[in-house]
Amino acid sequence: MTLDVGELSTKDYYATGQEAALAMNNRGPIRFAADGAVHPDILAAYWEHGFYVFENVVDGGELAELQVEIDALLERAPYPTKRSTIDKQGRPALGIDFEINPWLMTKPLSDPWGGKSLLNGRHQVKMHEPTPDSDAPAEVPFLVSGCLELSEAFLRVYGHPDLLRIAEAVNGPDFTPFNEVLFVKEPGLGPSVAWHQDGQIHWDNPDWNPGIHGFNFQLQLWGSTPGNGVWVMPGSHTSGKVDIKKLVDQNDGDQRLPGAIPLVCGPGDLTMTNRQTLHGSFPNTSPDRRVTVNFGFHRYSSVINQHGMLSGEGSFYDEDYVTERCRTIALAIDARAQHFRDETPYVYAPLAGQENQHRYCPETRASILRNYNRRDIGI
Repeated sequence: MTLDVGELSTKDYYATGQEAALAMNNRGPIRFAADGAVHPDILAAYWEHGFYVFENVVDGGELAELQVEIDALLERAPYPTKRSTIDKQGRPALGIDFEINPWLMTKPLSDPWGGKSLLNGRHQVKMHEPTPDSDAPAEVPFLVSGCLELSEAFLRVYGHPDLLRIAEAVNGPDFTPFNEVLFVKEPGLGPSVAWHQDGQIHWDNPDWNPGIHGFNFQLQLWGSTPGNGVWVMPGSHTSGKVDIKKLVDQNDGDQRLPGAIPLVCGPGDLTMTNRQTLHGSFPNTSPDRRVTVNFGFHRYSSVINQHGMLSGEGSFYDEDYVTERCRTIALAIDARAQHFRDETPYVYAPLAGQENQHRYCPETRASILRNYNRRDIGI
């Protein structure tokens, strides 16, 4: 493959970024204070930098379950292109009967969003696009949506009690969902995600603050390196809307922005990233695979009675819309409780006392999970 930037300087950039990332004070296991609250040092570091790396969030057994199930899911991708209805073994592609096609596929090592009006134009500058090897497939899976319906292992992570306690600490006990996807970056094939900020609707809100657009969790199934992982600009969640094009122009057009930090993780580590943080990822020319279990949460006050940016233009997040979407949290809690019986389940305050309505079973899979992502909440 042919790189558009000097390979040696890229290696130096990656090495310098990794050294800086590992020297920061925002990394370690999930910890709680004596009163059961999320440890204040974790929250302080998160609010200072805009991200935190939690180590060993899932143990070896759960990680193995996730890896096996997600691998099987990815084997059911449409082949050879996103327009196909069968996978590479000739079976019906997974999810092609869903109301929203779960598969986003694109050319290897490409940038599908940068410099385009897609996603409200928030990916302002196109990333460099190396030439893939001649035997590379025409298209590769890049993002898979609706994953609570596609994967029980994903659903169980979504109900993880420690992660939901963190969501409560950051967004309040009435926190609401965002969406749930897999990001797929296979070695030598994985596309880039151009520099962007996820937050979209509250930049001019008179009550704007660094947490108004929520956050994402990213669980790494095979780890994350500077070559295949997300890079973030520490502290940028406090800066308002960033002029990304200006930053790149000031860097002589080079997308390797100075001061950015890679989210370096081992298998089973998880990052929490503020959705206002400037972040992106480079095309995966490395030999390392990255598959990320990605989901996030908003503040109820940030989403209620807003016109959203997902599930179709003009979706209105009224009380009924939000409450129905929040049922996935309660269902995930029960799915996890049935599988990990030694854990103490999290109690989700908005639906407390309604546990019998949210037992994970074939009936609730049909009534709550089927095409649930029609009600994703994106702001």
